Amino acid sequence: MKQTAAKLFHSIAGRYGSLVLAYRSFVVIGTQLILILAANLTAFELRFEGDIPPEYRQIMWDHMPAVLLIFGSSLWVFGIQRGLWRYVGLYDLGKIILTSLVSATVFYGVIHLAGGIKEYPRSVIVLTGVLNGLYLAGIRLAVRGFREWLQIVGPTARRVLIVGAGHAGELLVRDMLADANYNSLPVGFVDDDPVKRRMKIHGVPVVGTIDEIKKVADHLGVQEIIVAIPTGSTTVKQKILAASEGCAVPIKTLPDIKQLLGDPVSLYQVRPMRLEDLLQREPIQMEHLELSTLITGKTVLVTGAGGSIGSELCRQLARYKPASLVLFERYENALHALLLELRAAYPEAAIVPIIGDVTVPDRVIEVFQQTSPDFVFHAAAHKHVPLMELNPKEAIRNNILGTRVVAEAALQTRVDRFVLISTDKAVNPSSIMGVTKRIAEHLMQEFNHTSLTKFTVVRFGNVLGSNGSVVPLFSEQIRKGGPVTVTHPEIKRFFMTIPEAVQLVLQASVMGLGGEVFVLDMGEQIKVADLARNMIMLVGLVPGKDVDIVFTGLRPGEKLYEELFEDSEHVEPTIHPKIHRAVGTPVSVGELGEWLESLPTTLPTRDEEELLQDLKRLVPSFQPDLSQRVS
Repeated sequence: MKQTAAKLFHSIAGRYGSLVLAYRSFVVIGTQLILILAANLTAFELRFEGDIPPEYRQIMWDHMPAVLLIFGSSLWVFGIQRGLWRYVGLYDLGKIILTSLVSATVFYGVIHLAGGIKEYPRSVIVLTGVLNGLYLAGIRLAVRGFREWLQIVGPTARRVLIVGAGHAGELLVRDMLADANYNSLPVGFVDDDPVKRRMKIHGVPVVGTIDEIKKVADHLGVQEIIVAIPTGSTTVKQKILAASEGCAVPIKTLPDIKQLLGDPVSLYQVRPMRLEDLLQREPIQMEHLELSTLITGKTVLVTGAGGSIGSELCRQLARYKPASLVLFERYENALHALLLELRAAYPEAAIVPIIGDVTVPDRVIEVFQQTSPDFVFHAAAHKHVPLMELNPKEAIRNNILGTRVVAEAALQTRVDRFVLISTDKAVNPSSIMGVTKRIAEHLMQEFNHTSLTKFTVVRFGNVLGSNGSVVPLFSEQIRKGGPVTVTHPEIKRFFMTIPEAVQLVLQASVMGLGGEVFVLDMGEQIKVADLARNMIMLVGLVPGKDVDIVFTGLRPGEKLYEELFEDSEHVEPTIHPKIHRAVGTPVSVGELGEWLESLPTTLPTRDEEELLQDLKRLVPSFQPDLSQRVS
């Protein structure tokens, strides 16, 4: 019955809605005048208990124009007709009551004091003011209530469970109920505050705690979960996701409190919950003044500028207004896309796109001589572990020789600072990729001893969403319906968002005096299987039911877990709480130098097993898994 009435109303509204909107002002004013008339009539009826004497009936009609004029003018003066009835709140109700009292006072002054019409009942004037306020407020509340009723009985409205019955949750529910266009129906709150248990907010009950999300969602037939805790910590969000396992509905969230400041909470700000929400840490404290002094007006060159870390470095460096930002990249498509992005975001910046390969000495020195960089971020590297196991010579050529070529060019052109982007896979390496990055770290320390250029290493783990990483891979597998492939049930990795990693890289570059190996605080390691499970749940699917997780076995060179420091390294704090310094013993400078001198000519003809032995000799902690190698 209710849904039939709702459909009938929508049909009528669709037919005559545009006509009403075209003449809205006339409709509103006309309705308000009718309510004033009704208030005055009711006041007389109440005063005389439904039997108005003829002489007072004549007084009533004689002075009705004055009632309409004074009360109607007051509504206009106070702007009552401009409020949207569907959004009526305490402020509007207060203004309506004030307007009615003022109107009654003015009417009394005009009739009794100025006009001297003593026979007009003073009680009727008071009752007219009170009833006028009640009628004007009542019709607005009725319109709002009717719209919310339509929202409740609407057959297509999404049933939404709100996590968090605080201020943000209250505003969100109010927004849902006020506008049927959102097509969202709040059916319940969950909140851990015992004070709010069994309470109602705008008629929506608090039906349980966060731990009971699954039970509540099933009982209420929820189609969407919205987390309305903008101040919630990562731990709270992880708890919410764990409690939602098996719900098979999308999980959405409000942005953090900083993004909400200055903007009212509304459904427009609700977005799908992302992995970043489960990994976010305390905001990074950046020394912006020092960074600005270091970068503004200087020439900065980034190798591997089109990669995940390189491109984010360029985005953040461009904010500090360098004299020129040199993008060195061998993959033209990535370079072109980044160039278009930066020129659109920073039209005043001097962006210099350069195609080149770090393993070609002539091209590298030519670029350095042409651009004369003050600062170099060396992010170019081969990073995919299984591919480098199959192509060890290319890993050595790019990650070791390429680093040496760029560092030598920096020396020749007297670059002030040189920062190498390294990886946790360089610690106790089990892969070709890891050991080549470890030798690149040693190279930085060797070059630092022989030049005025400050060479610094920044080491960190996996970043979310980087090219070819598990996150985009899992996303594509989930999109196709699975299965999601994980190498091992116990495999763990450090994870950090790309912007957070780059912010810390920049901060470490400010702190570097030369020769340091800075290691970023990556938090706790996360099981990759848990990461896959969370990604499946975040799109509203059930792991093992809608999308399977399949374990495929460790790949060549892959470890169950990564480390940020070797046992031989001493860990020292720095002035920044999220950046540490690794102090260890580098490889023998003479032995590494001799090997590197002969490498450019011998690499093409060297046997891969001989190269492995060389790497093992140079980095004793290198433990290759020879049983998994492909000959």
